[in-house]
Amino acid sequence: MDDFETYGFELLQAVVTEEELNHLHDALREHEMSGPGLRHLLTRNETIRQFASSPSLLEIARKRLGPHVIPVKAILFDKTAESNWYVTWHQDLTIAVREKIEQEGFGPWSMKDGVQHVQPPAAVLENMIALRIHLDPCAEGNGAISFIPGSHNSGKLDAEQIVAWREKQEPISCPANQGDVIVMRPLILHSSGKASKPEHRRVLHIEYASAGLPGGLQWSEASALDVSNVH
Repeated sequence: MDDFETYGFELLQAVVTEEELNHLHDALREHEMSGPGLRHLLTRNETIRQFASSPSLLEIARKRLGPHVIPVKAILFDKTAESNWYVTWHQDLTIAVREKIEQEGFGPWSMKDGVQHVQPPAAVLENMIALRIHLDPCAEGNGAISFIPGSHNSGKLDAEQIVAWREKQEPISCPANQGDVIVMRPLILHSSGKASKPEHRRVLHIEYASAGLPGGLQWSEASALDVSNVH
């Protein structure tokens, strides 16, 4: 836990069982990928929704965020020979909400796949983590994610600050095996290169939050029952 708070990410090995992986693979076959990412899976897929609230994943989230956590977003990423892209250094700064309600510190707003997204204050993102569940092996040459450790502790970064972090801190690549889970803070700088040997690199990215949103804003993919458990 000390390392996670210091570095902003952590690799947990062999978290997801073979049976769980088979269920996830079966559930995702009903969706057709039209690009590199498949969004809104908590609302679109019952198996993914149940898996996101499974005891093993909730335990990981609770150890890092406290007892009151809920899954609020799920996206599937896949790099293949047909869809092989480079992701530049960035932070995950947007959340998905049910409707646009202007609040101080929230913005800019955007629409993705018909769902409202907004950049919240850094304090909201600091009460979140993401779990990257690897459905396939992801070796160094298959677009493994890289992190700049410690960068999550500096809040939202502008372009100059991102360059400064890249110059002063060596990035760490984080390959993973099937069934491994990478835990990460949304504010950590991360990137992934094009796969030099592209194969399926399916990663189920699930975000968790430990606090509600102000002024009537609601997480887009969280159920009303879930939201009542976030204080």
